[in-house]
Amino acid sequence: MPNRHEADRVIHGFPHRATVRASLTAIYRRLSPDGVHRYPSSVTADDVALGDDEDLHLGTQRVARALVRHLRLPEARVVVSFRPMEYAAAVELTAGPEYFVELNDRFRTRRRDIGAALAHEITHVLLHRLGLGLPSTAENEVLTDVTTAYLGAGWLLLDAYRRDGVESQKLGYLTPEEFGYVLAKRAEVFGEDPSPWFTSAVAYEAWVRGRAEAARERTAPPLAAAAWAERRRYGWERRRGRAARDAPYAFEGGAPATGVSFPCPTCLQRLRVPVGRSLRARCGVCGSVLECAS
Repeated sequence: MPNRHEADRVIHGFPHRATVRASLTAIYRRLSPDGVHRYPSSVTADDVALGDDEDLHLGTQRVARALVRHLRLPEARVVVSFRPMEYAAAVELTAGPEYFVELNDRFRTRRRDIGAALAHEITHVLLHRLGLGLPSTAENEVLTDVTTAYLGAGWLLLDAYRRDGVESQKLGYLTPEEFGYVLAKRAEVFGEDPSPWFTSAVAYEAWVRGRAEAARERTAPPLAAAAWAERRRYGWERRRGRAARDAPYAFEGGAPATGVSFPCPTCLQRLRVPVGRSLRARCGVCGSVLECAS
């Protein structure tokens, strides 16, 4: 996991949009909707907090065990050590039964972020056991952040993003806004509101921006919840049989179009439905039932 201290090096926005979407689809395909719903509650701050008077190594092992339990890895014993290193943390993936995580020495004095660093590395263990991965190393790191956030431990990574007069720090491979987006996707499914958990003002702001992006997808045509102006534009483009370059949907079948494809707002799998009538579409990957005015 990268180790960034300088605030001006933090990338913002949604540069990993395609990989984030592919990751959400992959999670649902590998775990199934029932598997995803085995993670109904996020890990709590109390479970991963180290007190100032708590032994560093014993406390770190306790936090690691809490994250192993949260990610439903009862057989994985995680051995954690500290050493000087370029990155924030690293994990050695073996056949088990033990996994070895190394944390940057700086976490000895930054206890509040140990849970965040461990969450990312222990999610690597989960993905390793599931045999779930994407083609490149960079994509797999994004997948790990997305999985951590979507299964209820990634709010720790976003909250570790701080920028003030005392320190500037960001953990993970997603941008702050992308973390907020994935957390908002989770919130839509499980009815969680992570906003009270953020202790960092800039993390909260990133969550708000990510939530707005997720809400925009929830109200984009051909979904029936789309606003009047969006639906009017959609109807004009449907008659032409060609969507604008920035549109989330694509038409098929000439002019006027006879079909439209669009991403499921839950798992981002592409769906195809006929146009010209209201209908209910069921996503075959996550099981969401969507009201469409196509």
